[in-house]
Amino acid sequence: MAVRKYGKPLGDILKIKSDFFTKNEEMLAMSHRQADALLRQPKRKCCKICHEPVPGEVLYESQRMRYYLCPVCGHVNSEYEDTDDFAEAVYITDSYENNYSEEDRGKYFARRDTIYIPKAEFLLNELKRDGQSLSGIRLLDDGAGSGYFVSAVRKLGIDEAEGVEISRAQVDFANAMNGEEILRQADAEAIVPILKGTDCNVVTFIGVLEHIINLDEVLRAVKENPNIRYIYFSVPMFSMSCIFEAAHQNCYNRHAGGTHTHLFQDSSIRYMAESIGFKELSSWKFGSDAMDLYRMLCVSLEQNGNSRLKDVLSERFLPMIDELQQTIDRHESASEIHTIIKRK
Repeated sequence: MAVRKYGKPLGDILKIKSDFFTKNEEMLAMSHRQADALLRQPKRKCCKICHEPVPGEVLYESQRMRYYLCPVCGHVNSEYEDTDDFAEAVYITDSYENNYSEEDRGKYFARRDTIYIPKAEFLLNELKRDGQSLSGIRLLDDGAGSGYFVSAVRKLGIDEAEGVEISRAQVDFANAMNGEEILRQADAEAIVPILKGTDCNVVTFIGVLEHIINLDEVLRAVKENPNIRYIYFSVPMFSMSCIFEAAHQNCYNRHAGGTHTHLFQDSSIRYMAESIGFKELSSWKFGSDAMDLYRMLCVSLEQNGNSRLKDVLSERFLPMIDELQQTIDRHESASEIHTIIKRK
């Protein structure tokens, strides 16, 4: 039986994501450049997940982006396609990875322990519950970024864990921070062959599936490789954050927009899993919706000259932020989900 877990404290995230509060204009400008790149692409004709025609009725619009709800699988698609040209503009030309790099090992491991260790513990606990021996885990993290998740899994005792990442800069950074080669660089065209040929029984995509241009090919490669028994992924959800962002057009869109050109719902996740012969094992739904609301209120108050009222907001809002987020999570409206699916 699939297990659902809800909630995660927001306190440490507020500290780590402080730039979202203090650099709104800079990050908003970055988001506008990314929107410009997406608006240059062809219009999307079919749903990213089920490939049925995208309907003509707009679900909502935010910072020049229109989003459409797929009536078949429930996926939320942007008006324009994510293409190779778009990826070139937002991931390479715009140096996307630089927004997430840390300067020293202390900050690196603080981020790993705060954000990624809980996710790694969730994965390992659920695999163990399903009868998978931890000593038998061979893990491949696709789109490994700066190696935080691989580092976390290794810290928890999974020695046979490695990551592949397109960005040479992030691979070098991860290996330097960890003092060993935990990631290897692979060009985009090599990812599908790697997935087809891996002998790893666990493949992870942490904040990756929503960025993959050739998602169908990647999923097909997983489906056709019987060695892969479990997939662990996190994806952005159509959530309360989407509504908050649409209501605050002068604030940086952390969630929808930018590099997130489509958003998942439970129904589209289920459709995706079933299409490759997998089923849900466990999910952990938690979000940053309450933090997004708090941030947008703070930024808006500053913008309209109400800095003293912002202090009052902080005093009253922060003590209840986790309780508010927990309520959002349990009502299935959180901005993020972490899901483990298992081969049938």
